[in-house]
Parts: sequence; C-alpha cells; structure tokens
Amino acid sequence: MSGLPPAPQQLIDGKLVAGSGGATFPILNPASGEEIGQAPDGTAEDVAAAIAAARRAFDDGVWANDRDLRLRCLRQLHAALLENADAFRALTTAEVGMPGFMMGAAGFDVPVDGLRWVTDLLETYEFETDLGLAHPMGIASRRTVRREPVGVVAAITPWNVPTQINLAKVGPALAAGCTVVLKPAPDTPWVAAELGRLVAEHTDIPPGVFNVVTPRSNEVAALLSTDPRVDMVSFTGSTDVGRAIMAAAAPTLKKVFLELGGKSAAIALDDADVAAVAGATAFAACIHAGQGCAITTRLVVPRDRYDEAVQVAAATMESIGAKDPADPGAICGPVISAVQRDRVAAYFDVALAEGGRFATGGSVIDQPGFWVQPTVVAGLDNSSRLAQEEIFGPVLVVLAHDGDDDAVRIANESAYGLSGSVDSASLERATAVAKRIRTGTLAVNGGVWFSPDAPFGGYKQSGIGREMGVAGFEEYLETKTLAFPG
Repeated sequence: MSGLPPAPQQLIDGKLVAGSGGATFPILNPASGEEIGQAPDGTAEDVAAAIAAARRAFDDGVWANDRDLRLRCLRQLHAALLENADAFRALTTAEVGMPGFMMGAAGFDVPVDGLRWVTDLLETYEFETDLGLAHPMGIASRRTVRREPVGVVAAITPWNVPTQINLAKVGPALAAGCTVVLKPAPDTPWVAAELGRLVAEHTDIPPGVFNVVTPRSNEVAALLSTDPRVDMVSFTGSTDVGRAIMAAAAPTLKKVFLELGGKSAAIALDDADVAAVAGATAFAACIHAGQGCAITTRLVVPRDRYDEAVQVAAATMESIGAKDPADPGAICGPVISAVQRDRVAAYFDVALAEGGRFATGGSVIDQPGFWVQPTVVAGLDNSSRLAQEEIFGPVLVVLAHDGDDDAVRIANESAYGLSGSVDSASLERATAVAKRIRTGTLAVNGGVWFSPDAPFGGYKQSGIGREMGVAGFEEYLETKTLAFPG
C-alpha cells in the first residue's frame, strides 16, 4: 500500500535488524484480508539480546541518572512523531483497521500529546522529598525519600490501539529513567517497529535504552516475563493472559502492571434522557468495531424504558453500519483478524442459546476482510455470558434495572471493574451512584476522563496499577528511604 513507512525491523541495542533466524510473518490489512508487509519473526536469541542490551544500558549507562538527556531525547521523539504523523496515521489505518476519525483521539493525537505531557512532568517532578528531622528510637535522624527507576521494563502491548498503549508505557518508563523492551502484538508489529525506527534515526536515545522485538511466538515472548534481568512487566491485554504473565513473573517477584479486560456498564437512571444515553452508548460500542477495553458494552436502563432503549440503540447502529476504515465517515471498521471475527460470531450463537434476540445485526459480513455487523442484543439478564464476558466486537447488550440500587448491583455484578458511565437529570444523584460503582474510571453525565493527565486502570480482574497521569509515571519508580545523622 502506498504512503506507508519503511518495512518493519526490530530495534536491538541501537540497531535496526531483522530476526536472527531470518524468518518473517505476514501483516494483514483487516479491511481486505490482504498482506501489506512482512515483519521479522523475532527469536529467543533476539529477545535475550534485547534484554541484555536494556540491562547493560540501565546498569552501566547514564540514562537512569541524566534527567537532561532524557528530556532532550523525549522531546526529539515527540517532534519525530509529529513530523511523521501522516505516515503513522496511514499505517495505523492499514495495519490496525482503525477508522481515520480516531487519529484525532486515541489513535494518534492523544498519545502523542501524552508523551509531551509526561516529558513536561519529568522537567518538574521532585525525585527527592525531605522528611526533615525526627528521633526514631531516640536517635536524631534526617530522612530523605528518593524515587528511583525500576530498571529494565518489558512492555507487552495489544493490537487494538497500539500507538496509544505503546506510548502510554514507553513514555513514562523512559522518562522515569528505565530502559525498555517493547513487544507488540503479532497482529500489529509495524506501528511498534516504526516507533523504534524513529528512536533510532531521530533521537539521541543511547543504544539499549529502547528496544523493539517482534516475535510471533507466545513462547518466545514469554521470556520477557521469566528472565531475571527484567525488573518489571507492563502488560495490557486480556485477563487470561494477564494471569499467565503474573504467574510467570512470580518466581522472580518482578513488579507487574496489568491493564486487562472490561465489561463496562452505561447506566441511565429513571430521570435521564434514556434515548440520548442509548444512542450515545450504541455509538460508543461501534467505535473501532468495539475493540476497546473501556467501551461501555452493557446498557443498563429503567425497565419501563427498555423497549425504547433497544429501538434507539438498534437504529443508531444501523445508521452507523460497518465501513472501510479509509472512508472518512467510518466509525465501525473491521475487527483485527479472522480469529477475532470468528470469536465474535461464536458469541452470536451463545446469545441465541441463552434466549436473547438481535434487535439488529447478529452475523458476520460476507466480504473480504474481517467484518462483523454492529449488533444489539436484547432479552437477556446480567447473568448471561453476553453480559459477563468481554467480546471485543461491536456488540451491545441491553439490560433492565429496577431503580438506582439495582443499577449499581448490575454494574458491580461483574468480574471486571474498568470503566462505565452514569446519566441522570440530577448531577448530585448521578455522582452518588458513580461513587458506588467499583471501577477505575467513570463518565458522569457525559464527562470525558480520557486524557494524558488522568490515571486509567481497573478494579478487580480489570488489572493492577494505573496508566497515564502522575500515577502512571510513578508505576515505573521505586521508593527508597535514606536516613542520615541528625
């Protein structure tokens, strides 16, 4: 395809290289199913070399202790991303199947601005705090609390919004003084490799500080969780894989950050504009074919407004449809792969088996590429698999509630706790309900929480830790207390 950057290469110890085994694997365009390039199939030797380079750069280099160098290099990377924005956007649409309208938000602009934000934070962040003089156990002591980089970070990222998640991990980790090995999903290696190319060709980041490896094999990638030279694993992806990473990291007691699945509820209270909430929630469930962990995929409405909500949601999805992501009007593009398409289709069978009905959609689209109809499922309750399991497709389940307490129960009756929304004619009432919902982010009456300065993460099986904001930066720091004679 025209307009794409150079073919992907791994970045290991400052050099752009192919896989040491010489093997490659195809990168497919989700909209057409056609091959658009080949990625290096990184080997265990490549991963080991990247870890060794990151370890050496952290232990023997200046990166961890030179704030001015980090500031200069991160600003160079920010400038390079802006300079190459058009190519990055074109690559994201081609490789990820992401509609162009998302580039002004999570697709490109917001994460790039997030890199600027964390660089500005680095300039002013106080890495040392004076606790003053005290007399613990009768001994006069002056105490200082230092924040120091964790060390070598393995950043393992998914395919749905790769640039956002890559930068949300890499930016804070590098700013904190860590060194990084980035391992993207095999479905989307190119955007990560392009980030590595920009680092190699447009910044003064020293060799080994930032590495990108693109193994297709999960077994090879798993070395990042088990190698004792890695100090922290930062992972975004499914809850099942998160559990496996946590278990693999346990023998070496690595620090683990996990941003995992979600099944977020959009609640309309009985005084809300239910039609508006239903339309907005259906719209959100279509964005990027529903491939977002924080998307509200359970619409929870008053029982006496249920039919109206179902009708509005279905009409909204029908008006959006599924379009080529290169179409300027596209909201819902393809899903990432044939595997994901078939996974979503299997849930359509589950919906019918559980007694649900399709107000719209309910099937795959028979055309080249990996397409699923935007779908509204009605007639189920919150105990159904459709209401409890993360589908990662353009599928919205509409549920009925019998008042505020019941709406809170439904929202919290989930293994997940990532996001959600509450709408009411009364801001005070909506806020009171929001405070009772056990999730990491909540939109109240249309407020938007997604921003570089706002922490993002989940309760329960939606993860451990926070990404973005000061909290996300501090995930990559250790705390050391020093005591001196008073």
